[in-house]
Amino acid sequence: MADSAHGVFDVVVCGQGPAGRALAHRCLAHGRTVAVVDPAPERRWRATYAVWADELPGWLDRGVIAATVPEPVAWGRSEHRLARAYAVLDTGRLQAALAPDGATVFADRAVRCEPHSVTLAAGTELRAERVVDARGLRRDPARAEQTAHGVLVPAARVHGTETLFMDWRRDNGADPAAPPSFLYAVPLDAGTVLLEETCLAGRPALDDGELRRRLHHRLTARDITLTGAEEIERVRFPVQGGRPGRERFGAAGGLLHPATGYSVAAALAAADTVATGGTYWTPRARAVAVLRAAGLRALLALPPERVPDFFDAFFTLPPHRQRAYLSGPDDLPGVLAAMAGLFPRLPRRTRLTVARATLDLRVLSQRPGGSAMME
Repeated sequence: MADSAHGVFDVVVCGQGPAGRALAHRCLAHGRTVAVVDPAPERRWRATYAVWADELPGWLDRGVIAATVPEPVAWGRSEHRLARAYAVLDTGRLQAALAPDGATVFADRAVRCEPHSVTLAAGTELRAERVVDARGLRRDPARAEQTAHGVLVPAARVHGTETLFMDWRRDNGADPAAPPSFLYAVPLDAGTVLLEETCLAGRPALDDGELRRRLHHRLTARDITLTGAEEIERVRFPVQGGRPGRERFGAAGGLLHPATGYSVAAALAAADTVATGGTYWTPRARAVAVLRAAGLRALLALPPERVPDFFDAFFTLPPHRQRAYLSGPDDLPGVLAAMAGLFPRLPRRTRLTVARATLDLRVLSQRPGGSAMME
């Protein structure tokens, strides 16, 4: 074990978002000496995090779960009940549960991360047997992004709205030829519901103003009244750009799922393996990541009017095939079977677009406005 008293640690983790905090927490649980680096290591997390309930690792206190929905609903053009429990996490309790108690904390910015050293903005150099960059992904015009605009509404005002994993119905006032967005609706606790208009992926993604306009139009159409005093949640992050490797973790390390934008569950599940010196990125996991990236290309290439058809087809797959594609790092046969099962379920006119994009062939826009979610 390294001697942290002389400034040399077993592990230095740069970044104290959910991924970095989870990794530091598990390294400490396994007896490592740990330093964490973040300009504001105790800043309050404000995003909403949700996971499939079966993704949570056994070591995590189930008290972090704020609400569990046995069968969330997805809509393309028709309704699909998903036979898989969905858990919304209490952000504050999650942050507390992952506290890196026992770590040496440096409230500073890492300006240079090397495999065995970190240079801080103040000029301090930290040395370690291993340095892990968990600072997330920088925005880049070349990267597709996910954006969302949400409001927190008292549950009594939503008139029995079900938990909606994705709702692509066109009652948000958007032009049919415009890039689409969906409604995400989940309970945050017994008295509050998050209603969020989401652009799944775009290059460029829909901006906050457009998403706000669509959300208000959609809620008005569903007879849900806003007062203007609701707390607002805004989301914007890249869904491309992560690079698998020993020196990176979380979204920066390729753990972000390109089809959903989810990364927290993967980081929680991988934290123990990485903390004990193992590798998340087995050959099968790398192959799965390549296939999921191909799935993102297919989504980005779809004309707007065909996006609901794509998700109608996906959510008619057997639950174990959906799970293989949406979760887990290395079920290569399951992901291949999900993609093979999806293709014949797609409308005939959509198959060529999906096939060409999946194979990374050039997909030409079929209208002046371009593809469904990118241009």
